[in-house]
Amino acid sequence: MINNIDLKHLHRCVELARIAIEKGDEPFGSVLVSAEGEVLFEDHNHVAGGDHTQHPEFAIARWAANNMEPEERRRATVYTSGEHCPMCAAAHGWVGLGRIVYASSSEQLAKWLEEFGQAPSRVRNLSIQEVINDAIVDGPVPELAEIVHQLHRQHHEMK
Repeated sequence: MINNIDLKHLHRCVELARIAIEKGDEPFGSVLVSAEGEVLFEDHNHVAGGDHTQHPEFAIARWAANNMEPEERRRATVYTSGEHCPMCAAAHGWVGLGRIVYASSSEQLAKWLEEFGQAPSRVRNLSIQEVINDAIVDGPVPELAEIVHQLHRQHHEMK
């Protein structure tokens, strides 16, 4: 269940997605928060240069693997503007991070891309639970998902 603390961090993810657009990138942003509520790491998409593995959720997994003990990772929460893609979900699972909370789903994103006349992704659209066996996941959040939808619209209109 999503609470006010979750909403605060999700709003930051949406702001990071906005920053990504301002920098000419796709609108995705993510935040890693410790069990104690400390923001440990945040990032936005960096795929505009052509490396489509530069997702913020993947960067979080790498950072967590290098900077946190396994128990700290298990108790942490990853907040993100969009549900993890299969690559990021796998990285999340392999590193042993805890709960995932997202503003918009990958299913919503696929519909939006179709709406914008974009070709389907080469990577299969899978939910996090289809990739990680024991994932604790909350999302989407309808009011934030609509904001994310508008950010994606803005990004595709700028292309």
